[in-house]
Amino acid sequence: MAKAAPPIAQIITDLRSQIEHNEHLYYVLDAPTIPDAHYDALLRKLRELEEAHPEFRTPDSPTQRVGGKPREGFVKLPHSAPMLSLDNALNEAELRDFDRRVRELLGEEPYRYVAELKLDGLSMAVHYAQGSMSRAITRGDGSVGEDVTENARTIRSLPLRVKEKESFETRGETIIGRHAFERLNEQREQDGLPLYANPRNSAAGSLRVLDPTITAARQLEYMAYFYFVNGEPAMESHWASLEHLTALGFKVNPLRRLCKDVDELLAYCQEFDQRRDNLPFEIDGVVAKIDSISQQRKLGYTSKAPRWAIAYKYAARQAETIVEDIRVQVGRTGALTPVAHLREVPVGGVKVSRATLHNEEEIQRLGLKIGDTVRVERSGDVIPKVVSVVKTAEDGRSFLMPTECPICGSDIRKLDGEVILRCLNISCPARLKQSVEHYAARNVMDIDGMGEALVEQLVDQGLVKNIADLYDLKQEQLEALERMGRKSAEKIIQNLDASRQRPLSRLISGLGISFVGERTAQILADTFGDLDKIATLPEEQLQAAEEVGPKVAAAIRLYFNDEHNRALIERLRKAGLKFTQEIRTRAVGPMAGLTFVLTGTFPTLKREEAKALIEEAGGKVAGSVSKKTSVVVAGEEAGSKLDKAKELGVEVIDEAELLRRLEINPA
Repeated sequence: MAKAAPPIAQIITDLRSQIEHNEHLYYVLDAPTIPDAHYDALLRKLRELEEAHPEFRTPDSPTQRVGGKPREGFVKLPHSAPMLSLDNALNEAELRDFDRRVRELLGEEPYRYVAELKLDGLSMAVHYAQGSMSRAITRGDGSVGEDVTENARTIRSLPLRVKEKESFETRGETIIGRHAFERLNEQREQDGLPLYANPRNSAAGSLRVLDPTITAARQLEYMAYFYFVNGEPAMESHWASLEHLTALGFKVNPLRRLCKDVDELLAYCQEFDQRRDNLPFEIDGVVAKIDSISQQRKLGYTSKAPRWAIAYKYAARQAETIVEDIRVQVGRTGALTPVAHLREVPVGGVKVSRATLHNEEEIQRLGLKIGDTVRVERSGDVIPKVVSVVKTAEDGRSFLMPTECPICGSDIRKLDGEVILRCLNISCPARLKQSVEHYAARNVMDIDGMGEALVEQLVDQGLVKNIADLYDLKQEQLEALERMGRKSAEKIIQNLDASRQRPLSRLISGLGISFVGERTAQILADTFGDLDKIATLPEEQLQAAEEVGPKVAAAIRLYFNDEHNRALIERLRKAGLKFTQEIRTRAVGPMAGLTFVLTGTFPTLKREEAKALIEEAGGKVAGSVSKKTSVVVAGEEAGSKLDKAKELGVEVIDEAELLRRLEINPA
């Protein structure tokens, strides 16, 4: 009698297990046993079965590592326990001094260290519930981070499913390996994009893009180093937690070592200082932790860092080479940065051909000329810095900064209080994407759907060359873009039309004038009520507006003196945007003279509504808590701002009290 075929659910389950096993071998153990083509065939078969039987598709399936549409921003979430930074030891004497303090605090108790390589990446907390990955949060400020769950799901070395059903949290480092980093920069150079300075910047940027498909293409890795339950270490020793994470299927740095004393710890640090150039990933030192969790608790914390751990930092790598040329790079904010093009030289295991010179004053300080022999320093950076001139070339050529933007030909100026030169044209190709993203942001022109992924396509395909081009977009042009259907395109056109009705203050903020943020834009709109008036007033009259000093007034005048910006303003006028509003008298009402900070979620008011009410009553709303803060209005899930208010003794009220003081009846 023929054996019955297994049910489809069992076939799918078996396929998932087989794929997960091979992912673990390849991405965690670096020991694949099947060709890539075989793995791809398994994944394709699973995807086909799940599409045919969607009732069996689960969020933790290997096919769901990349899914969903790009988002428009990241939600901020609190950590279960603070993600603290570490104190540093820069040499043997400082490391021994740390060990002495540990010994004095522990008395006669024997102790040992766990030595781990200090990876150059971005810290991330990943939560699991009922055997599945549920949430991933960046370090942020240590207390509150950003929810990057969808992006983290694309990291192949991060398990989507584990055999442990109890809820737990792992903390670790998100990194990009040397080879993946080099390939990424090669591609960016081919695309005419600025290179990532180091693997950490690359990993951080890749994890925080709004489109998970971009993260997936960057080949990130995740190496776990903490195992927590309810925000606390769950094992008796740190070493045991690392072993447990390994058993659960996480990638844990295999080069960790138990050290019985500080001498063994120093030997480990010195060994990997010699080996670091040959590792497959960047390190900038060693992290040493007391192994016993009970001893960690006994040692406790300072106000900033644990007393049971320290980071031993390696010295920067240096080499000598010749400066063959100096060229100017224009950054996304319009900053002009001179870059030394070097005769290629190995520095810390990486071939270096460029070095930043920061600004014109730095070149003068160094006394640098083209042709000079210089010492360059690299601390994990692929674009290092020039430390000093070693030998002056007899035929060296002096370098002068350009008198106009090398990209678009616009005027360049030093803004008051800055040493760097900036291109004033916000439509300059070098800064265009950032300008469009800023203009479309929710608190500016609020063009929902105009996220990073869409802006990149619009600019790369030449459909948008300045922010005014947004209003010429046609629905069929949007429909032709990747990941853009008819309904999405239709919605974006509607949102663009709606943005024409945004108030004058939003438009001023969207123009990207240096030093003119959301609050200053509101003050300018309320004071003068007319964009054309703001565009033509001399600096001394602009300073009649509250909080507009010489620095801001000069930046406004420079912006509107630029012919490219004036042309942009005319196009925005033709697009039908609001250039006028009623002049409003500020600083009157029950909140006059008070500075508020809003934090958390309120029962009835949106954050922007609360801000508007306070400002209408004459108050100011700031983004951070300081000694100048008068009142903090706290809602649910208030984070570090509430803690800061308590620390400084700033008054804290809730929404109900705010409404009472505003003389508003909540009913």
